[in-house]
Amino acid sequence: MQLFYNPAINDTLSSFVFDKEESKHIIKVLRKKEGDILNVTNGLGFLFTTEITIASDSKCTVKIVSFEKQNEPAFKLHLAVAPTKMNERYEWFLEKATEIGIQEITPIICDHSERKIIKTDRFQKIIESAMKQSLHFYLPKLNEAVAFKDFIKSKRAGQLFIAHCEESDKKSLKKELQIHTDVTILIGPEGDFSVKEIQQAIENNFIPVSLGETRLRTETAAIVACHSVAFKNE
Repeated sequence: MQLFYNPAINDTLSSFVFDKEESKHIIKVLRKKEGDILNVTNGLGFLFTTEITIASDSKCTVKIVSFEKQNEPAFKLHLAVAPTKMNERYEWFLEKATEIGIQEITPIICDHSERKIIKTDRFQKIIESAMKQSLHFYLPKLNEAVAFKDFIKSKRAGQLFIAHCEESDKKSLKKELQIHTDVTILIGPEGDFSVKEIQQAIENNFIPVSLGETRLRTETAAIVACHSVAFKNE
């Protein structure tokens, strides 16, 4: 199934018109024509089955034949991950985490962060593309970057974890995870969290955890954490 994404389509409509850019892609690039079926999601759990009624490369119009809504996940996974020095590595994390299944992502700026300014526009497009490719109907929420100290002070439901590499008392994330429970996990930059940040997190009820016996890159650690939560909830 080929999946299209447009946040403007909803279950109150009987027809829908794509904008000029997407119309051109559908008609000129994909060579779709009148009568062809398009599967569209709005990223809110809906899958719309639509049929092209006007095959215009500037105003592709479809009628909504039917729609269904996927049940919301029984848990919410929020990963707060420090930006990597190389943008490509963070983009890889975003793509794979979306494929595996994640609900929210926040870039956090830490004491050891080498990249402190990011542009989320490209990140957003990567998440949208990964959602379509993996046939998910819920679009993960990508937040603007925020300082570590501000993030940990905000109120959050469910289990709270911080994964770090310091030689200290840590629990196993896989053993601590509870099924069908919201989870927030902090993943630090290449230089890891500072000792001060780890202590601040603990003071704000985050539990220090290990992701295994080897030292992982930031993006790898984030994927391991994401998969651990998904596997626990299978």
